[in-house]
Amino acid sequence: MVKIFIDPGHGGTDPGASGNGLQEKQLTLQIALALRNILLNEYQNVSVQLSRTSDQTVSLTQRTNAANSWGADYFLSIHINAGGGTGFEDYIYPGVGAPTTTYRDLMHEEILKVVDFRDRGKKTANFHVLRETVMPALLTENGFVDNTSDAEKLKSSAFIQSIARGHANGLARAFNLSKKSAALYKVQIGAFRNKANADSLAAQAEAKGFDAIVIYRDSLYKVQIGAFSSKENADALVQQAKNAGFDAFIYQE
Repeated sequence: MVKIFIDPGHGGTDPGASGNGLQEKQLTLQIALALRNILLNEYQNVSVQLSRTSDQTVSLTQRTNAANSWGADYFLSIHINAGGGTGFEDYIYPGVGAPTTTYRDLMHEEILKVVDFRDRGKKTANFHVLRETVMPALLTENGFVDNTSDAEKLKSSAFIQSIARGHANGLARAFNLSKKSAALYKVQIGAFRNKANADSLAAQAEAKGFDAIVIYRDSLYKVQIGAFSSKENADALVQQAKNAGFDAFIYQE
């Protein structure tokens, strides 16, 4: 299980940078929550903890202590920049080597693949969250709120989602995360303890033009007539089966 600690910068009484009607603390939380959802919904064997999940005040020491005590494998601090520039940059602690540098390179590459920001480079800084964490750590700066062009992008929920997606893609490469298998919508018309009964029903379904198979699972012989990634297609087959006199329903695995 890979343990990823996500730190949405600032929060509560500390708004962070502001400009063009945006506040850093709100944007970092949006990105962090979207990133958490992508990781948990799409990848196997990953556990995620956030330093905050709402607009609350959390000290820098509380953030690093939480990650250290949890035993995180990676600390990712998400920020938005200000100060007259434009684009994306990231930071690691000065002088650290692999795997921190390897992870940083992968994150940097994947984020810039999907986010329309100028590349400001890979940098180092003596930030608390990079210095006091006992695991590899990265801090990303995702655009400038005081730059009109960057700010317009950051106002788009789709763009925020792209930033989160870039971070997720980087984490997936860095930690070799495996995608979850896509759930299939399976259409079933019967389940029996006796295989002969299942075979009989399958034969009836085939006689009416359905592709029926018998699957033994959960101590039952189940008669299945289709499996789809699209629920609409499964719904259509259910209706066809019902019209043909079968008691059809959808289940997922």
